[in-house]
Amino acid sequence: MKAVFLILFSAVMIIFAAVQTQAQDKKIEMHRYLVERTFPNGLNIPLDQVGKDLCLTVVSNNADENVTWVHSYVTMDKKKTYCIYDAPSPEAIEKSAKVNGLPVDKIIEVSVLDPYFYK
Repeated sequence: MKAVFLILFSAVMIIFAAVQTQAQDKKIEMHRYLVERTFPNGLNIPLDQVGKDLCLTVVSNNADENVTWVHSYVTMDKKKTYCIYDAPSPEAIEKSAKVNGLPVDKIIEVSVLDPYFYK
């Protein structure tokens, strides 16, 4: 699981700067979303170059719609994911998901609550 996280994190960070710069140049208003997905047969991303390339492809395809995959939580049975995205709209996330062949159950706009904000 740690290796999957490192692969996903690396992929996100590679594209993150480019997407943020692109969004700033175009003055696109970004929102944060929680995306729920169901994988009936489980999410199986190999822990090798194939898995890394798969994640990088998803991140690259997302960039076309100014969508940034921040990170994901995967249930222990690997049948559900809860993914955090920054995007201009739910429609942009849906479009990217379709290009990437990923299911979308729900998209919910969220905000960040930081318990360390209060001092």
